[in-house]
Amino acid sequence: MPSPNQPKAIIKMDARLVRLKEFLVNAVSTEMQNQSIVHPQNREAVRRSLIDAYQRTKADLETKVRDQVVDSALADLIGYGPLEALLPDPEISEIMVNGPKQIFVERNGELLETDVKFENEEHLLRIIDRIVSPLGRRVDADNPTADARLPDGSRVNVIIPPVAVDGPHITIRKFLQTKITMDDLVSMGELTIYMAKFLEACVVTRLNILVTGNTSSGKTTVLNALSGFIPDKERIVTIEDAVELKLKQRHVVRLETKLPNVDGSGAVSVRDLVRNALRMRPDRIVVGEVRGGEAMDMLQAMNTGHTGSLTTLHANIPRDAISRLETMAMMAGLDMPLLAIRKQIAASVNLIVHLARFSDGSRKMTHITELSGMEGEVVTLTDIFKFDQSGVTPEGKIIGQLRPTGMRPLFTPRLEASGFKLGGEIFGAGL
Repeated sequence: MPSPNQPKAIIKMDARLVRLKEFLVNAVSTEMQNQSIVHPQNREAVRRSLIDAYQRTKADLETKVRDQVVDSALADLIGYGPLEALLPDPEISEIMVNGPKQIFVERNGELLETDVKFENEEHLLRIIDRIVSPLGRRVDADNPTADARLPDGSRVNVIIPPVAVDGPHITIRKFLQTKITMDDLVSMGELTIYMAKFLEACVVTRLNILVTGNTSSGKTTVLNALSGFIPDKERIVTIEDAVELKLKQRHVVRLETKLPNVDGSGAVSVRDLVRNALRMRPDRIVVGEVRGGEAMDMLQAMNTGHTGSLTTLHANIPRDAISRLETMAMMAGLDMPLLAIRKQIAASVNLIVHLARFSDGSRKMTHITELSGMEGEVVTLTDIFKFDQSGVTPEGKIIGQLRPTGMRPLFTPRLEASGFKLGGEIFGAGL
């Protein structure tokens, strides 16, 4: 018997089956309006009503075809339409709807077009409204964009005409139901066991760490895995745009940003939450991603006793992460010279963990880099571990090796003081 988490096989519905589905939807939609006993959130009750309506049609379909039609009608009535066939698939990490007739997914790191389609633009807009309306939002010509979250925690971005030229678009970043640990990342080849041991020592020793990388490189996944090394006795405050982190510790306070109300008031930003978190007696502050002026608040927190903080930001290489931090810190609106900001960064951040997603869909932790201070007016970076790419196979697979550079970090005495005597083999002694 198939697992309930596995996607069902999709049967292409011809015009006759589409008309049958529309009849069932209309029949049960009327019943739902007239009979309060059939609540829209009661999936089984609605499904039974759909089967009753089907039986009244006297149609004679194979059981699997009938179930496909009923499930499709159920998804249109109280679910997410054709997307219901994709959302349960554990191998799909992202769903991209480019108008009603074109839906792509990212499956195991590879971008693929699916056979799933909406009936028309109106059908797609109905599903968009079902996604955003529980949040008190409305998407229309005056407000053509919205960010939302599905009940399972998946992040959703919606954009419609007139700003989306080719029709409504939906992008869904699926929420992982099972937490990926550092051991899982090691087994998937994203980093080595020596890199994992080094990172564990850095987190427990309360170093301030930035997780950087490009889009879809796995920054939040690695941040989640790193947070697993935080001792249980510490009080952790997490700050996110949409809750994705799944910490195993008991003493965790989760904060989430708030979108503005219809009149534009009432918004709560990441920066607001970072400032508030400083008053909550945190041992650790974990920020899902810094994008603006909150970067300066994070730097000041790291530099004034809130050590062991973790966050992510977008960057192509570790050096770019420093430039982005400088830019975002200046967005805070403080009248500080650039050199003072750089000194703040050099004094606050200990380590950059950089990730990359390659052309073959694989993800690697390409750099673990120490911020070792200032040299003149430049922040000094020292790679401790690095991914060396040596080529590409005929099939397009990336060839390379994750290895230490032979350099020991300057904060090694801090690691040893915390009880981590890391041997020379971890740092590539003899290279």
